Amino acid sequence: MTAMLHEPPTRADVLLEGFLALGTPEGFRAELVEGDIIVTPPPDGDHEKYISRMVRQVLRSARTEMDFSGNKGLLLRSAPDLPRNHFIPDVTFAPVERDLFGGAAPWMPCDGVAMVLEVTSTRAAADRETKLRACARGGIPLYLLVDRDASSLTLFTDPEQGGYREAHTVPFGKALPLPEPFGFDLETAEFL
Repeated sequence: MTAMLHEPPTRADVLLEGFLALGTPEGFRAELVEGDIIVTPPPDGDHEKYISRMVRQVLRSARTEMDFSGNKGLLLRSAPDLPRNHFIPDVTFAPVERDLFGGAAPWMPCDGVAMVLEVTSTRAAADRETKLRACARGGIPLYLLVDRDASSLTLFTDPEQGGYREAHTVPFGKALPLPEPFGFDLETAEFL
């Protein structure tokens, strides 16, 4: 009788297995992004204030009617030697006509997502770099970053393999034009 040979698990297999087995404390969220397991504590009030202001403007002003989800798990492509990214944006926007969120699994594909919004928190470098790369790899058309440390907003557009080709930054207090399907100027005066 011949013994069955088992291939040793790859680094990607070990990372994904460890991530899926996490016992994340209540109120915290865990993500697997670009090979890093990121555990984030509950956000502070200012973090949530920025999100609330942005969501209200999008729902009121976007040319295309938008659905949104806070803390929706997205599955995104990753580097070839890593497991798929398991990313939870602060806010995910999608056109209502796509009906992406109804009946979606906890970790859903990102096809049809129009924009994700991230507000910097305790792991600001992950919001500025790691999550940005993951969204570009996943083909998410727009990545909007509210950088509280820099008092600015940056809209990243035109995703390619590991980054975005365009970035437009404005300081708090200046309007930031959002392209279609949004098609309006995002006001930031109340962030001052």
